[in-house]
Amino acid sequence: MTDVAFHFNAPDRLAYACRFLRKAVGLGAKVLVTGSPGTLAQLDAALWSFSPVDFIPHCSLADDARLIEASPVIFSDSIQPSVHRQVLLNLADFVPEGFEEFARVIEIVDSDDEGRQLARNRWKFYTDRGYSITRHDLITASSST
Repeated sequence: MTDVAFHFNAPDRLAYACRFLRKAVGLGAKVLVTGSPGTLAQLDAALWSFSPVDFIPHCSLADDARLIEASPVIFSDSIQPSVHRQVLLNLADFVPEGFEEFARVIEIVDSDDEGRQLARNRWKFYTDRGYSITRHDLITASSST
């Protein structure tokens, strides 16, 4: 069964996504990032500027097949059959169809009320289907270090 984890209280959701992707790629993971086209464009820009010494190879599912094959991080507004099934980083406001085919699903939640409510809806969706969820409170984690 797919492992689902929620990372709550991200002060900056996109900056946290960049750090998460850096760590995942460093560990050899392949990640599909889903979200709205606007969110994915913002994440693309953030990945190009978040660190002067780290480059996280990434591309869009609309890019050339060779580039997709070589990239550990792929952006798409939906899950497509041709994509790997290791890690799904969901930045969408909903649970994407096909999430259950991935080994892991990561949800990043910021601290604004709308984002938290949308996350509650996704949490309920997963629990209603029998998925156990790991919760990471980023405020607690940062204050204990």
